[in-house]
Amino acid sequence: MADEKIKLIVLLGPTASGKTALSLHLADYLDLEIISADSRQIYKYLDIGTAKPTPQELSKVKHHFISIIEPDEYYSAGMFAKEASDTIKKINQEGKIPIVVGGSGLYIKALCEGVFEENYDPILKSFVKEKVKKMREQEGIEYLYEQLCLLDPQAAELYPDKNPSRIMRALEHIYITGKEFSTSIKNISESDFEPIYIGLLLDRMTLYKRINERTELMWKSGLLQETEKILNMGYSPDLNSLNTVGYKECISLIKGELNEQTAIEKIKQHTRNYAKRQMTWFRKIPNVNWLDFDENLQNKAYSIIKKALNL
Repeated sequence: MADEKIKLIVLLGPTASGKTALSLHLADYLDLEIISADSRQIYKYLDIGTAKPTPQELSKVKHHFISIIEPDEYYSAGMFAKEASDTIKKINQEGKIPIVVGGSGLYIKALCEGVFEENYDPILKSFVKEKVKKMREQEGIEYLYEQLCLLDPQAAELYPDKNPSRIMRALEHIYITGKEFSTSIKNISESDFEPIYIGLLLDRMTLYKRINERTELMWKSGLLQETEKILNMGYSPDLNSLNTVGYKECISLIKGELNEQTAIEKIKQHTRNYAKRQMTWFRKIPNVNWLDFDENLQNKAYSIIKKALNL
């Protein structure tokens, strides 16, 4: 049938759960290309802090949506869904297997469930956008998040990382339309895919240990120097791309607000908090094939993919 949905493998899990390693292992057995669903790995120059695949890993299997825009460029889940959808269809037509790998719940949701289409009056939109921007400048993002919690608690749950641009967008929608953002985004264009979700499940102590170890490795690999380099290129420390775990603590260190050891500990703590919020999001997705992180992980994932795609 012409309108039959494409089966799409989606490998998800919290940060540091081993998604990249598993996807690269699967590439040993499957002719696949990877669609990165990571809202930070899309930025150029943000390499160490976003745990991008290494040049060697990138050369092993073709990756899409890594290092595609400048740190000061705008990119949304809707843009990702449209562009990733086109890419996935092309990979599928070439007889290869597209696998979505990532931890950005909103990107995965937009791609697999459909995209919310805006249709705002441009003059009103401009006025409200400026209003929300001033609110952020005067009151801070925590205040905006509190407002969203009051006006639309379900929308606030969508943004556990308190991403400023997404919180502002949700508030703008509420102020423009007078309707809840969470209700409006249910009126979405339908996805072309039938997702087969594979989730990585680690016990909390194992995951936190991996996060702590990876943070130490990032620091030794030059996370602070990478942050300094980006700022020296002329990019503002207030950019949304740099308002993410790792970079924001480095910026505080550079400003003299933190010492080195405190910065490292805060990165560990904030990453653990983020992983917890990610799992809260992912657990709400129905029909995820949750796999324990053990020696049989790779074989179990491979078996699920073979069965789902009739290989």
